[in-house]
Amino acid sequence: MKRLRLIPDETSFDFFKHAKFTFGASCVAVVLAMAVWFTMGLNYGIDFRGGTTLRTQSEAAVDVAAYRAALEPLELGDISISEVFDPTSDGSKHVAMVRIQAQEGEEAATPEMIAAVEGALKTVAPNIIFTSVESVGPKVSGELIQTAFLAVGASLAAILIYIWLRFEWQFSVGAVAALFHDVILTIGIFSALQIRFDLPVIAAILTIIGYSINDTVVIFDRLRENLRKYKKRPLRDVMNISVNETLSRTLMTSGTTLLALIALLVLGGDVIRGFVFAITWGVVVGTYSSVFVAKNVVLFLGVKRDWSKKDNNTGQYANIDA
Repeated sequence: MKRLRLIPDETSFDFFKHAKFTFGASCVAVVLAMAVWFTMGLNYGIDFRGGTTLRTQSEAAVDVAAYRAALEPLELGDISISEVFDPTSDGSKHVAMVRIQAQEGEEAATPEMIAAVEGALKTVAPNIIFTSVESVGPKVSGELIQTAFLAVGASLAAILIYIWLRFEWQFSVGAVAALFHDVILTIGIFSALQIRFDLPVIAAILTIIGYSINDTVVIFDRLRENLRKYKKRPLRDVMNISVNETLSRTLMTSGTTLLALIALLVLGGDVIRGFVFAITWGVVVGTYSSVFVAKNVVLFLGVKRDWSKKDNNTGQYANIDA
């Protein structure tokens, strides 16, 4: 029985033929993304902007769409509504969390705003009860922004050390350059399109980092094997062989992942749209950077050609045949 092959097992693409264009385009895209980020800023969600959380309880099932439609005329900005499980309830009560962004010029929610929200929701669920109201101020939100970006920075630093220990320092620089490319382009697209940027998006960025480094490590593993196998060949040729040998796996993995993500993006609803969009975008740029960014940096820096011998600081780099 013949198996379906969407991608040939053996390919011979020259991934360096247009290296100046592909790598140059990545550099320009990163610069533009940073420029957009610094000029337009990010559309921070409630997590980073501060706001008010109302906890509700009702006998009727929580209808998120109806709740959102009732609050829309109030023009309160970013609103997040979710049903939550209450372990203290016997199951007859349905609990929801309604989160509303901080209003312009207000440190905390005003009684008038809370009364307006309660009145709007009672038109949907007349028996609704408001069990608690909590406000998150700008100071706490600022600390969350700082902590979120520190988490991303710490993950990049940890990966730098991991790749350095597993391969060589040139590989770690290439891998982190590719990850930096992915993170900045993701933040840039969120800034350009002014998509809500909140904690789930930070979780998506960390997921992108993990996905992209996995792709890069697969290529680097094959490259290290081939550097031992083809000791006389130029580094550029060995890199092309390595990427071609892993291309089928790379494209099939990314393709099947994108199928699930696109389904979620179309059918998943507004609550998870930002999270899914970030991962979808990240899979695309992560696959691109693994092939066209990481290996270009490694080629520029050069690598040791034979891991079966000790280096002895002799400087065996790409322009020296082992």
